Amino acid sequence: MPARPNLLILLTDMQRADTVHALGNPVIRTPNLDRLVAEGTSFTNAFSPSPVCVPARCCLHYGLYPQSTGVYENGSWMEDNDASYPAILGRNGYRTHGIGKTHFAPDPQALRGFQARESQEENRSDPASDDYIRYLRDNGYDHLEPHGFRSEMYYIPQVSTLPTEAHPTQWIGDRSIAFIEEHGGGDPWCLFSSFIHPHPPFSPPKPWHKLYRAPEMPLPNLPQQLESLQTYINRRQNRYKYRDQGIDLNLMRNIKAFYYATISFVDYQIGRILASLERSGRLDDTLIVFTSDHGEYLGDYECFGKRSMHDASARVPLIVRYPKRFAAGARCGVPASLIDLLPTLVSAAGIDAGEFEVDGVDLSDLASGASDRQEVFAQCGSGPKGSYMIARRDYKYFYSAPDDAEFLFDRVNDPLETRNRAGAPFTEQIRGELKGGLLSFLRERGESAALEEGAADLDWRRYPYPGDISANPDAGLIVQDAPGSVVPIEGYSTSRD
Repeated sequence: MPARPNLLILLTDMQRADTVHALGNPVIRTPNLDRLVAEGTSFTNAFSPSPVCVPARCCLHYGLYPQSTGVYENGSWMEDNDASYPAILGRNGYRTHGIGKTHFAPDPQALRGFQARESQEENRSDPASDDYIRYLRDNGYDHLEPHGFRSEMYYIPQVSTLPTEAHPTQWIGDRSIAFIEEHGGGDPWCLFSSFIHPHPPFSPPKPWHKLYRAPEMPLPNLPQQLESLQTYINRRQNRYKYRDQGIDLNLMRNIKAFYYATISFVDYQIGRILASLERSGRLDDTLIVFTSDHGEYLGDYECFGKRSMHDASARVPLIVRYPKRFAAGARCGVPASLIDLLPTLVSAAGIDAGEFEVDGVDLSDLASGASDRQEVFAQCGSGPKGSYMIARRDYKYFYSAPDDAEFLFDRVNDPLETRNRAGAPFTEQIRGELKGGLLSFLRERGESAALEEGAADLDWRRYPYPGDISANPDAGLIVQDAPGSVVPIEGYSTSRD
């Protein structure tokens, strides 16, 4: 039996698909991701199965669509079925290790198939529950809000209070390199290295905060009549993320500059990790996957966050490097999804993915043309606040239940999604075709909350508009202070005293 490859999953959080220089972004600097593009296969129509953290990561972990996991929002994962990719690999001789953010819930310390983990989660300050926080404390660094100040500053660019060597992104790189150096020989391994950036707050360390300057940044995608392209969840996120009180284009460009800086700093860590693999002599014997859980609006349509189905939120970068299965410099436009990672990993390890109930396919089959897939699906939320998507190469259709609104985008002639073609006279046939395919998919998966029961023709179930976005601009704002981060100052009272 030929030697089995090591497996390396490099995951970022909230990284848009259009943030790799070699894949068409002339502004961002990503030399190490560019190397992966040159030496691997890029899947240029890759989507998150659910554009929000926990559901997307659950889908990736188990190779299942949200309708199979039953997880539609942050808060909790499905019950562990012992068929996650680290569990499968661990039973078949692999050493499995997780570093960084997993977002396991409700138990953030769970293993869910990993044999060992080194944790770095958001909004933590207790050294007893987070390995990175413990590292900061033990080395004399400030460990309160090390990922930046959230709440009122969620989308205000900020320089990290930590030096480069102690920054959370650097810690992921350091710990990944340490694992590779320790396990250079022996049993094959699967390493999951998960970076919290570029998730906001956008807080790169010095000197990375000045890698990009606001006046050099392109403006966000602000098409005419952009209000018609927004959905309920866009408006709700803008409210609770403090982004619905007017648009400052200079601020929006500065946000993009810091967002890009956090990505470039992750790219730098990826370069260090690749160099470590080269030193070990196992670079070409390691299947490397780079991707993200979902995107970020970053001001497009005057929106921020994720959770809706525009490409800014739902599309992700996806690059695979493994010379024995994936051609160098290749681009694959077949729709792909995060659910495809599990079958890709276990197949490369010589394990029959057909033994497990998964919704994904081996990405090497997409790249080679062996798969006949034509579309992928996504869902965020359910019932009265659900959003549902089907995407092909040429068109994308999604339905927002709280708005009772359909969206159809021509992905060839309008790649920036500036005009909604749903209802247009010349796209009625394709709208009906995609709507029917999406409704049939949901019915087959038992997603009854989306469907009108007893209708002669399969159709969307209509719900009243939620009406929960208050006219009061200060109602519904989010507060995410890390425990212990509000420190009393002697002689000064706070607004809560």
